[in-house]
Amino acid sequence: MKRTSAALVPPISLDRRGTCPIYRQLYDWFRSAITEGRMRPGQRVPSTRSMAAELQISRISVFNAYEQLHSEGYLETFAGSGTSVARTIPDDALGFLPTHKRKGLQGAIAKPGRRKVSARASILLKLPSEPWLRNLGPFRVSLPALDQFPVEIWSKLVVRHSRKLSRASMAYGDVMGYLPFREAVAEYLSTFRGVRCDASQILITTGSQQALQISAQVLLDPKDQVVMEEPGYPGARVAFTAAGAELIPVPADSEGIVVPEINRRGRHARVAYVTPSHQYPLGMTMSAARRMSLLQWAAHSDAWIIEDDYDSEYRFASRPIASLQGLDVHGRVIYVGTFSKVLFPALRLGYMVVPKDLLPAFSAARDAADIFSSTLFQAALTDFIADGHFARHIRRMRMLYMDRREALVCAIQSQMGRNLEVIGDEAGMHLVALLPPGMSDVSVSKHAAQNGISAMPLSSCYLKAPKRGGLILGYGGVDPRQIQDGIRKLKISVHRHAVV
Repeated sequence: MKRTSAALVPPISLDRRGTCPIYRQLYDWFRSAITEGRMRPGQRVPSTRSMAAELQISRISVFNAYEQLHSEGYLETFAGSGTSVARTIPDDALGFLPTHKRKGLQGAIAKPGRRKVSARASILLKLPSEPWLRNLGPFRVSLPALDQFPVEIWSKLVVRHSRKLSRASMAYGDVMGYLPFREAVAEYLSTFRGVRCDASQILITTGSQQALQISAQVLLDPKDQVVMEEPGYPGARVAFTAAGAELIPVPADSEGIVVPEINRRGRHARVAYVTPSHQYPLGMTMSAARRMSLLQWAAHSDAWIIEDDYDSEYRFASRPIASLQGLDVHGRVIYVGTFSKVLFPALRLGYMVVPKDLLPAFSAARDAADIFSSTLFQAALTDFIADGHFARHIRRMRMLYMDRREALVCAIQSQMGRNLEVIGDEAGMHLVALLPPGMSDVSVSKHAAQNGISAMPLSSCYLKAPKRGGLILGYGGVDPRQIQDGIRKLKISVHRHAVV
């Protein structure tokens, strides 16, 4: 059994005026902590010197207590590793304890019945399991080409800033984010995405999911209506549902969300969540006419638009589409973006562009969430952008993803042409493959997950059951060999669930 590292002196209370000797009090405390499960087998205990210094008692008292515990089998010593709780507690150890204490920690946990949690937690607990997201196998959605990330360059930048950590950079950071980083993000968005903003409007988050949660907290009250594309991003659905909002599904066609349906179905909606540059998950681009109509609806309805621009950098047939926010003259759009899909997910850095009159509310909500994001990583990414590495990486990945998309389409057509119909393959890091009518995409996805294939069911993006199921297949994190092998395994899952 692995021993845990030595840490702090436990919270031991001693009665210095009592008749019981100090060493005996110390012995009794450790014995109770061990037998009741408060100290785990293999857990290191402080040295006699540090224990005596911390408790301000004689080292001889600590030594005598340890010796007694060691002789009775509660502690054991390893050469060069110090003293730790015995990996096997004596069989008669529990005989010293009353019945109600013998259960120890497990007795406190294993209570009958379900404990009461908040309504918000209850909602989250009702969400269906997603086994297709529990592995990093072929076709994992939103996974970039991690093997192609310039790790050496990134590591040097992180080391550079780690070596010159100032007192200010190690302290609490600005709730809005590291200013040089916000300036770099604002310049990038203004130049390449047509976003109208300055650094004061940039709010750094841990990713787009936190941005959606903050938006829900600031803009919505329980029972408020939120318009969502149908199908749409499940993560947004979770964020708004957890805030107590009522979700209104509005269909999306080849031009994006059908705005007249918003007026019919969500006349009193407070928020519309959209992915106009690359609709999630189907992949179409919102037309100019729809964009103008949506902005007009928001202005007339005193509503807000959350624009999720999650992977707009990767278009293959044309240049990236300009943002919806850039057309907004009434300050009704909250723009959301992330570096997780562009660089790597563990970076946990995203951003929002917030209308200036909403900045105090969004800043307060960000502060309440987790105060601020890692200053070190923000500083390193600032240099990564300023030195041109970010732009070069985007160009390289655009070509790589285009090749991987073509490889995936070819593999589907050659191996499963009659069983999968590909749509939405002109941009981004995923495509949708429709299954034959009547086939359960959830069943296919669950079976594929058992074989290491991460194929997300299209139906998980719908609020209402779709007429036809499908699979969302990410190609960012798989090379051509993995694509061929993955499609062969996926073919087995599809054939297994074929409708007779």
